Amino acid sequence: MNKKTIKNEGFTLLELLIVIAIIAILSVILVLVLDPAETLKKSRDSQRMSDLSTMKTALGFYSTSTTSPMMAGASNTACKGTASLTAWQTGEDQIYYSYPSDAPGAAITDKVLDGTTFTTTYGGKQVTNANLGLTDGNGWLPVNLSGLPGGSPISNLPIDPVNTMTVGAVASTDLVYRYACLQTTGKYEIDARLESNAYTSDDNKMAKDGGNNANYYEVGTDLTILGTGTDF
Repeated sequence: MNKKTIKNEGFTLLELLIVIAIIAILSVILVLVLDPAETLKKSRDSQRMSDLSTMKTALGFYSTSTTSPMMAGASNTACKGTASLTAWQTGEDQIYYSYPSDAPGAAITDKVLDGTTFTTTYGGKQVTNANLGLTDGNGWLPVNLSGLPGGSPISNLPIDPVNTMTVGAVASTDLVYRYACLQTTGKYEIDARLESNAYTSDDNKMAKDGGNNANYYEVGTDLTILGTGTDF
């Protein structure tokens, strides 16, 4: 009778340690390559650029469908300047923000915006959290899109995916949408802050948008309404 040799096919301790080490190295490489935090930032930036494009399209439709477009509420006096001047009028002009004036937000207390010292009442304009998305002129963007024939071209006003800001010291690093218009022309500008390396370094969208400020991603019909500083 032939005897069969029984072969031990199990892993040795050394082999197991080598496999575990390889898995650990591959896991680290995978995390470094994918970078979940950066992926989330890039996704939010893509949403911001899409949101601003959506609002630009809606405002373009509004402007061409309205005989006398009101770009800042019931009248354009809240736009930057006057009918003949383009400088900020500190007693009536406003920069509009997507950050709510009540919880989970707070009222802006910083009076120095875009290099100008505003009064207590004017400067940074906000609405309540419940009204942020309204398209009837009472939302954070003060244009009555709902008054168009057939209604608003968008169901709700977009807000920044993070939507936070430092109300006592407003800065370009705040992740919030900003809007301003110019009374002399009725033109407007909407800005956002991008946060991912992909769109602020590798492919700096804020520097390539055609605007005058590389600290913001700017869209609109006049990208010089808001200045070149970092305090708005």
